[in-house]
Amino acid sequence: MDEVRPPHPDPDRLRRLLEERTADLQRVKAEYDNYRKRVRRDRMAVREIAVANVLHALLPVLDSVDRTCAYEPLTPGLKDITDTLRTQLGSLGLEVFGEQGDPFDPACHDAVTHHVSLGSDQLICTKILRPGYRIGPQLLRPAHVEVTGPPPPARNPLGQLRQEPPRLGAPRGNDCASLTSLTRAGHGDRLG
Repeated sequence: MDEVRPPHPDPDRLRRLLEERTADLQRVKAEYDNYRKRVRRDRMAVREIAVANVLHALLPVLDSVDRTCAYEPLTPGLKDITDTLRTQLGSLGLEVFGEQGDPFDPACHDAVTHHVSLGSDQLICTKILRPGYRIGPQLLRPAHVEVTGPPPPARNPLGQLRQEPPRLGAPRGNDCASLTSLTRAGHGDRLG
């Protein structure tokens, strides 16, 4: 029998088909690589959120252990529990901050009391009432501190920074929102 052969293919056409298939394959490979990177990044973000949630839930336990160590005799069992808890939480990335003498930073310190010292030019944390915690750059809880430093800037009773007299009459339009925010600002920024 005679073998039936397809007609001789055109080399230019075969080269174009090969280039198209190669480009398609490279595109699919790049999409898959991007997908893998996105999945890895999403998994890391979910892990970080889960660790932060667990550590945040354990902060009251850590506070209780700290209070117990401060007021009870340190027995070998209590010391072992304390050391193990701190080691395990540290291995998850928990960092404690807030030291006496630190400059006050409103982003990570919560000033509970303000002692005025006319000779100082900046606020300094003079007593740590409750330590702060973070995981890397993420703040879990601010440190509660007493600060000493210059007196706060003078404010009017509503806490406004500008010296514009309040408008009389009924608020119109967005004026209600601005009055509410001014009232909240006046109550929210008091220190001790």
